[in-house]
Amino acid sequence: MQPLTGLRVLDFSTLLPGPLATLILAEAGAEVIKVEPPEGGEELRKQLPRFGDSGVLFGLLNRGKKSVSIDLKAEGALDRIRPLVESADILVEQFRPGVMKRLGLDYRAAKAINPRIIYCSITGFGQMGERSGDAGHDLNYMALSGLLALSRGSDGAPVVPQAQVADIGAGSYPAVINILLALRERDRTGEGCALDISMTDNLFPFLWMAAGLGHATGRWPTGNDLVLNGASPRYAVYKTRDGEWLAVGALEDKFWATFCECIGLDEALRDDRPDPEATRAGVAKRVARKTAADLKVLFNGKDVCATIVTKLADAVHDRHIRGRGLFDRTLTQNGLSIPAAAVPLAPRFRPTEKDDTYPELGSANALIGDEG
Repeated sequence: MQPLTGLRVLDFSTLLPGPLATLILAEAGAEVIKVEPPEGGEELRKQLPRFGDSGVLFGLLNRGKKSVSIDLKAEGALDRIRPLVESADILVEQFRPGVMKRLGLDYRAAKAINPRIIYCSITGFGQMGERSGDAGHDLNYMALSGLLALSRGSDGAPVVPQAQVADIGAGSYPAVINILLALRERDRTGEGCALDISMTDNLFPFLWMAAGLGHATGRWPTGNDLVLNGASPRYAVYKTRDGEWLAVGALEDKFWATFCECIGLDEALRDDRPDPEATRAGVAKRVARKTAADLKVLFNGKDVCATIVTKLADAVHDRHIRGRGLFDRTLTQNGLSIPAAAVPLAPRFRPTEKDDTYPELGSANALIGDEG
């Protein structure tokens, strides 16, 4: 039996933050019922590329769930959805503040139906505050938090991240963490609670170093001026002779000394404190003389914290990653099969079944009394 077996999740969320959070709960054994509009369902169902009958992104995030289609604005909708609210342990919604209240499904209404319900609201700016009603996406939350300003390209412009840091790291993951804490609290008190998950708020743990230095010294980082975002030659990326890239993370002296020895860096440059940029130029010159294959041989068996940058197409087939079982599960639909999206669960909590599929729109409408 998995940790969340027997728990029911009512999921009103769309796109990425909420659906990934409920996917993690589903992977840990919870029954997740996705509530979708009847005309076409959730937006990701329509997006390309397609996989089977829906967009592949929808399939990856919603495998293993059930689908209920209902127009929440229609007359009688609340009466139809009420049995699910009564039986749910967890409700996840991702609308802007006030939307669920207009639908008659805000926390106060849900609590009146089911005092044990854990009501998780994921938004960009939180349930209160002057920006709470503003629209936004991942990039906007990163921009407001100060995180985006800390990574700049050669022209000085902030660099658009290649991962949805706010959606996942500040939305999905905090939602799951707080839901699990709320379940533990409910074990003691017997009562549910409301959870206010603000993606902007939850970006600040990523800024622990920059904010800490700013508060302590009054000198606030403004660009690539932190050890871990470009200021140090020990933590940087260098181009190889064959156009590949070497990622160096040799922060500690023991790793740095071994790295410098391996590449033959001039003794005068190994102490990077007097002139970090001179050391960086020296490292770049030595690395540029070697191919990626040369460097792999050079570093083999050595503790140098240096890695050739791997393309995604190669990373998903890496022997170590494959050996960890990260892509053992598959998403299957209409005879097609691809590796399922990975979720951050320890192996012991993952389901034993390897194949899963995503729900057809409204396929679980019997749960709201629709037998047709």
